[in-house]
Amino acid sequence: MSEPPKLADVILDLCTKAAPDGTVDPEEIAKTFTKLVPSQNIVTWEGYLLPVRDNAVKLAREGKIVIYRKGVPADPDTFKGVYRLGLPQAS
Repeated sequence: MSEPPKLADVILDLCTKAAPDGTVDPEEIAKTFTKLVPSQNIVTWEGYLLPVRDNAVKLAREGKIVIYRKGVPADPDTFKGVYRLGLPQAS
């Protein structure tokens, strides 16, 4: 039996599919993860929103993704409110 994907891997995969200029809604990530992973004591996709945020902050600190707030890159340690996720822009 194969091992279920990690949430961080799902985030990176969806951000990669949205690239080069696209971003992903955290709700979309939570819904996708819910479909891929058998129930782990979390019944609905809403239960994954905080883990998505926590993983996004970690990935942003590592430079693997960017957290966008109102279309502008946001500081992963201080952003609040609605956000989207994407890959870093190529320089």
